[in-house]
Amino acid sequence: MTTMKAAVIPAANAHWALEDVPKPEAGPHQVLVKIHACGLCYTDALLARNVLSFRPFPLVLGHEGVGEVVAVGEGVSTRQVGDRVGLPITQKPCGRCEFCRGRHPYSFVTANNCVAPILTGVNVDGGQAEYIAADANGTILLPDGLSYELAAPTVCAGYTVWAALRRANAKPGARVAILGVGGVGHLGVQFAKAAGYHVIAITHSPDKHDLARELGADDVVANGDELRAAGGADVLLHTAPTHAPAIDALKGLKPWAKIILMGISADDMFSFPALSLTGHSFEIIGSAHNGPEYLAEALEIVARGDVKPMIEVFPKERVDEAYQRLINGQLRFKAVVTY
Repeated sequence: MTTMKAAVIPAANAHWALEDVPKPEAGPHQVLVKIHACGLCYTDALLARNVLSFRPFPLVLGHEGVGEVVAVGEGVSTRQVGDRVGLPITQKPCGRCEFCRGRHPYSFVTANNCVAPILTGVNVDGGQAEYIAADANGTILLPDGLSYELAAPTVCAGYTVWAALRRANAKPGARVAILGVGGVGHLGVQFAKAAGYHVIAITHSPDKHDLARELGADDVVANGDELRAAGGADVLLHTAPTHAPAIDALKGLKPWAKIILMGISADDMFSFPALSLTGHSFEIIGSAHNGPEYLAEALEIVARGDVKPMIEVFPKERVDEAYQRLINGQLRFKAVVTY
């Protein structure tokens, strides 16, 4: 039996251990990808702590994997050996549920709403390993010249904020507020600036004010009152890990503003003030990744250099250190593990 190294989580709240596990093979309609880098996401922490549970432990997580196709299975025509690809979280929809039957059955967007999708690094093994076998339709080609280390966080975090901006469909020159300047928010500031919006960063951390301006923010404020004083916002991208700052930020939104919720927070309930919501005709939009075209756009924007993920790179032997830094709040932005 051929083996490979993978980051295995033996139980909830356990340390991640680099172990020898069976190396997968490409089955029908699959590709075998040699992973070069895989980002760590806050969702990984929720899965590792069993806050989110889709299958029993042990787990191999990772939905920000990128690498090179080294083998193709029977029936694959869209990928070939040598292709550089990313592996976003949605690998394959079931193709049988009501949502799949009524819409495009092999689009990434379908599996956000499919009742039984295959999700890379969630209900099947992910990219925190030397190799992964995945459905060819669950991969995306990477632009030439884009490094694996910068591509990895774009496959989820960058995809998330760019899809949210596209979902907001704001007018040219609109005022877009980014709540939080962390692993997702620092990308939101850059993507919003690259799209030509007036960008307001909202952060309660004084040490991030100068950084937010360096990333492209036109204004930096600490809360909703300061947002209102700065001229308000037409769109609020909520990237913070908790909801309280977003509720406070409503004070600074302009009438008919759009509030875009993305990602997963530890506190799942989001209570809006009804009078403010109805009186100002705010629109609340839940945004997942929304479609593969948005991921392709995000990767191209990063490849051009208009957006640069801020990352800390760890070799695979230090994967548990990277995870511990994530859950202890010691990562300033994004961790990327190389394999």
